[in-house]
Amino acid sequence: MADRQGSLATHSVPERGGEVMSTDSAVGAAQRTVRRLITYLLLFALVVVAAVGLSGLLGRLLVADTVLASADVAGLARSLAFALIGGPLAALLWWVVWRRLGDETERASVGWGLYVTGVYVLSLVLATSNLLSTVTTLIGGRSLQWRPSLATGLVWAAVWVWHRWMWRHPRKRPADVADAPTVLSSYIGLVIGVSGAVSALSILLDAALRGALAAGMVGKPWWVSALQSLVWAVGGGLVWWWHWTHDGVRRLRGDLASVGLIAVGILGAGVLTLGGAGVTLFVLLRLAFDRTEAMDLLLEPLAPAIAAAAIGSLVWVYHRGLAREGSEAIRQGSRLVTSGVALVAAASGIGVIVNAALAMAATPLAGSGARTLLLGGISSLLVGGLVWWFTWKPLERTSAAAPGPAGVSGNWQNARRIYLIVVFGLSAVVAVITLLVIGYRMFEYFLGDISGGSVVDRIRAPLGLLVATGLVAGYHFAVWRHERAVLAAAAPVRKRTIGHVVLVTGTDPGLLNRAIEDVTGAGVTVWRRADVGAGAAADVGELAGRLAGELEGVTGKQVLVTVSPDGRIEVIPLLG
Repeated sequence: MADRQGSLATHSVPERGGEVMSTDSAVGAAQRTVRRLITYLLLFALVVVAAVGLSGLLGRLLVADTVLASADVAGLARSLAFALIGGPLAALLWWVVWRRLGDETERASVGWGLYVTGVYVLSLVLATSNLLSTVTTLIGGRSLQWRPSLATGLVWAAVWVWHRWMWRHPRKRPADVADAPTVLSSYIGLVIGVSGAVSALSILLDAALRGALAAGMVGKPWWVSALQSLVWAVGGGLVWWWHWTHDGVRRLRGDLASVGLIAVGILGAGVLTLGGAGVTLFVLLRLAFDRTEAMDLLLEPLAPAIAAAAIGSLVWVYHRGLAREGSEAIRQGSRLVTSGVALVAAASGIGVIVNAALAMAATPLAGSGARTLLLGGISSLLVGGLVWWFTWKPLERTSAAAPGPAGVSGNWQNARRIYLIVVFGLSAVVAVITLLVIGYRMFEYFLGDISGGSVVDRIRAPLGLLVATGLVAGYHFAVWRHERAVLAAAAPVRKRTIGHVVLVTGTDPGLLNRAIEDVTGAGVTVWRRADVGAGAAADVGELAGRLAGELEGVTGKQVLVTVSPDGRIEVIPLLG
């Protein structure tokens, strides 16, 4: 009865009805969101549990004639519990969820899209890794480990096929984050394929170099390892091609696809390429100036470095071409990311060079250690510096900063300024940290701790980092100030027609204040009205626009502007 009276009382107050209905709607929406979250999390967990149980049972069936079938009773019990209890529960909950997906709001929920994406990606990774491990184990020789891998791979492949069918269902597929499964899967396949390709090429090059040096191979034949790595390269490449070309990820232009292109195709491939090129140059410099180790040891990192640089450059060039075909934001984002990667490599090289120079200055007989360190810094500086120079084009910074039309050019200018501020800020943070480390090491030395060597030996590594970050911070701060001055000089100069404005308003004066300053360039004094009651707020943005129009053409040493509670604006020039 009390609930009914409360309901009647609520509906008897018209002016409160909308608020009550709004509150009820918000509560209902929150309840549905929580219900979906719990449902999809539980379904995700049950699907994983059931798949693990089925993988364990199938693995035992495949090894039924071996001792593995009778061992590990606890593992068998776990697999039975997961499969026979978790499996039916997962099927029942999925059936309930699937029936509800006839509702458009259910299909449009973020939870459904995230669930399909999560299981799709997880099942693809587990199926691919286990099936490829099965093939590589068979190539490696006699082993029973291929059977559990095969069982796990087959079960998770079935889970992937099931969720791919749901993802592609014409009426019940997710409406939100619909492209996430294929975008993520394509780049996962790319990472797997590139890793396998680098490993295979590295083994081939290493075998060629060692063969030239008549060095015997230890362990299994080199071609076995190369073939196993090639399997991973082909498998990852197939996963990438299936999603990239067959599912059309290459044609996507959404935010997630753009982020994947920049993060994996540009940033990841750039790091791989620059790292490989830097190590390759380092080995070549050591062969020319620092042959203090056996030739076999000197050449040991050369093959992996060449492979990383070669494969990484192919991926990098391909994705940079795609970025050039994309929007202006993607093109400029690719350029900024490439500049950032190269800048880190160059700055690291500067820091290492300073470190090595201090080591040589402090200990003239430092030997090959400091020389090796110096060559490492030179190689990093050369590789990173050249890429940074041709990407950033420092001599063209004035034209890059010149103001352009609104839209694309303005967005590029904003992105460039944000990049400068971020680099300067991070460099300043690193500089502060290294200063603290230098101070700590110096105080430690002067307080009597002699176990760490001389004071130069203690501080040369952080001092080198401090010099590098100081140069980076100083350069980018100078560029930022220069471009800011260029933009300010290129901006149109507004003739000042009003000396001072007194603004009388009861609303928030922030936007009104800025509107007055933009139009007149005058200083503003704000007086707050006392006759504005609660609920009399006006649209401040609309008021600011109208106020800017009212001030056009007004002249005077002092001007009074009043904004009434009902939104009327009066502009009154004052004498004297």
